[in-house]
Amino acid sequence: MARIAGVDLPRQKQARIGLTYIYGIGQPRALRLLGKANVDPFKKVQDLAEDEVNRIRQAIEEEGGVEGDLRKDTSMHIKRLIDIQSYRGLRHRRNLPTRGQRSHTNARTRKGPRKGTIAGKKKATAKT
Repeated sequence: MARIAGVDLPRQKQARIGLTYIYGIGQPRALRLLGKANVDPFKKVQDLAEDEVNRIRQAIEEEGGVEGDLRKDTSMHIKRLIDIQSYRGLRHRRNLPTRGQRSHTNARTRKGPRKGTIAGKKKATAKT
């Protein structure tokens, strides 16, 4: 089991795909890192030798910006926007889309499930 940057890579996947399970590494960056570490991108993760895994770790450490550090940086950027009360910060605070999308009828992913309109209606009294 290859464990890199605190993430267990899936054993049955190719190295280029397995690296994308690390936050901050997509397919282009994975290919660049594997090229830098002299590792075959199409080799399965379970077939990687210990020295190849160490070379991949070394390449990732040199570039930086993965997993916990990257998550922390992203959350700090959002916190800064909220603190300075920019428009984007207000949208983050209200859990609305921040990049200008329509939100009157759409944006259900960001806003969550619809809130029912039944809550405001009066209950009908039963006649006996």
